[in-house]
Amino acid sequence: MMMQKSKRELVLGLLILCIATFSLLITVSHGGELPESETKNFLNFIQAIDPKNVLRIVWDNGWVPHPCSHNLKGVKCSLNQTTIRAIRLESLNLCGVIDAKSLCKLPNLEVLSLAQNQIHGTIPDSILNCTSLRYLNLSSNLLNGSVPIGLAKLKNLKRLDISKNQFKVEFKSLNEYSLDASVPTDSGNRETSEGKEHKMFGKWTIWMPLVLGIALLLFVVICFLNMRAIRLAKEKEILRILAQSPTKTSPPPAKAIAEEAKGNERRSELVFFVDEEERFRMEDLLEAAADLQSQGLCSSLYKVKLKNNAFFAVKRVKKLQASYEEFSATMTEMGNLKHPNILPLVGYNSSNTEEKLLIYRYQSKGSLLTLQENYTEGKRDFPWKHRLYIAVGIARGLNYIHQRPDASETIPHGNIKPSNILLNENEEPLISEYGISKFLDPKSACLFNSDSYTAPEKVFSEQADVFSFGVILLELLTGKSVEKSGLDLPKWVKSMVREEWTGEVFDREITKAGIYGFSLLNVSLKCVAHFPENRPSIAEVLEKIEEVVNAQEDLGLSPNSSVEFN
Repeated sequence: MMMQKSKRELVLGLLILCIATFSLLITVSHGGELPESETKNFLNFIQAIDPKNVLRIVWDNGWVPHPCSHNLKGVKCSLNQTTIRAIRLESLNLCGVIDAKSLCKLPNLEVLSLAQNQIHGTIPDSILNCTSLRYLNLSSNLLNGSVPIGLAKLKNLKRLDISKNQFKVEFKSLNEYSLDASVPTDSGNRETSEGKEHKMFGKWTIWMPLVLGIALLLFVVICFLNMRAIRLAKEKEILRILAQSPTKTSPPPAKAIAEEAKGNERRSELVFFVDEEERFRMEDLLEAAADLQSQGLCSSLYKVKLKNNAFFAVKRVKKLQASYEEFSATMTEMGNLKHPNILPLVGYNSSNTEEKLLIYRYQSKGSLLTLQENYTEGKRDFPWKHRLYIAVGIARGLNYIHQRPDASETIPHGNIKPSNILLNENEEPLISEYGISKFLDPKSACLFNSDSYTAPEKVFSEQADVFSFGVILLELLTGKSVEKSGLDLPKWVKSMVREEWTGEVFDREITKAGIYGFSLLNVSLKCVAHFPENRPSIAEVLEKIEEVVNAQEDLGLSPNSSVEFN
């Protein structure tokens, strides 16, 4: 879906760009820390206070993503998710020491709370370099030694609590601490020297970033306007072609498609697979309100609201190398599929050989990825039985894809992941985007922008779909979401099993499943076997999962039950 932006939206976009550029300059000029350095310093600090890895932070093959992109519990970031603003790790049984040197290299850290842990050692003098701190709580730990005398003089610190430790002198807040406490002469001299040094370099540290910032901003704005002009010109041309093309509201016969395609393959058609009352014209679609939901290298997803208040999800797919005839024939086959666990295709539009529109009913419950993230953030429950019924629903949908007796050819899905598993009104799983893989290169960056769910062989096959499903099954069992983190979950689970810590891999909700959790873990590990010949078929996987489902149903429990099994 392509929507022209107003001048007001352009001005707002430029304003946001200016603010982002200015923020970057401020960060560089005042801290000298780039995002990569912030990530390294954060990791050093965490490893120091948590030597036993109580926080269970797992990095994939040594690759360390920025903490703000990792959704770490207790870490709060700026609105644009580029820098750490707060760290709250309270009552977690942390037993390390404070690496203030690394901590103070987080240039925008305002809040630090490590209360009610077992952190020992001293408060290093280097904590005085944490000049952006506004709130510091180290209470109820095992800290000892002397308190850095200049701690209360941090210019931005508004609240300090280091009570219930083992210091020689204790105080609870800045109000109770004498701001006139004696400061050693050498400290005063050092501060004076640093002040003079700061003044000496003050002028160039102010003007140099400003000059560079203006130059960089002008360059970025020019590039942005140029790229936007090119994109809008291209979208206007596509809209012009769509608007002038005839609209059809029923699937044309394959023979007619072939004949018409030979004459004019760039022609646009709107084809539906639903009843007449649900159909609409191309003009209705182009005039509808559209909200961009996600965007990748080769596709964009929009939530579209028509004038009659009907909602649809419209996926614009680019770089599909398919003829009009071949694409239409495949989409007709997809549109006629009927299965409770496959998202129905409402219709499609083919403007040329490389750009297509796929139309689905909008699912207000979101995706499995949304459900996982809400559970991780503590916004909702995700009980064992609900996970089990989602797993069996996905397996049934995949089994239908690979075992259809009426299919002219078997088309693997090729991109099974939580964001492509939508949830209907009853939160039952619906496999979306089926059929697109036929027109994509298996090794394309458009398809595999993350290897988290991709089989090692990187081909389209039933065995590859089984591998992807196995990763999702591991997510349901462990409570970990890997689509955005890039975590190699099969590798982590296999290492835990190898070390005989199998019980530690399960999420707290799975402990209520008893032996059934171990049964599904065994199935999932077979699914993620490295070699495809060692993986079971999807029919065998479904059979094993349904055995667990039947055992649960014999107990008369609903899908969302949280009754424990002993």
